[in-house]
Amino acid sequence: MSVSYSKLWKILIDKKMSKADLRKAAGLAPNTMTKLRRDEEVKLSILCRICAVLHVNFGDIIDFVSSDAEKEDRDIISEQSEA
Repeated sequence: MSVSYSKLWKILIDKKMSKADLRKAAGLAPNTMTKLRRDEEVKLSILCRICAVLHVNFGDIIDFVSSDAEKEDRDIISEQSEA
């Protein structure tokens, strides 16, 4: 599984807030913003600060996305259980 922060970027647009504004308000390091832009994992404490600044919950800013390989594995298991 991988993470996606596309919901976060949509919230920023809705709130007319730039990524730089978020970085300053939440006290995030520039390399943390890079990780977020690349959909890489960040510490839970960082996500807490982002949620506090935006007044949202974790589910509002992050999604877990299955990789194609994981989807294929689930399909194979599903097919085997149906047989």
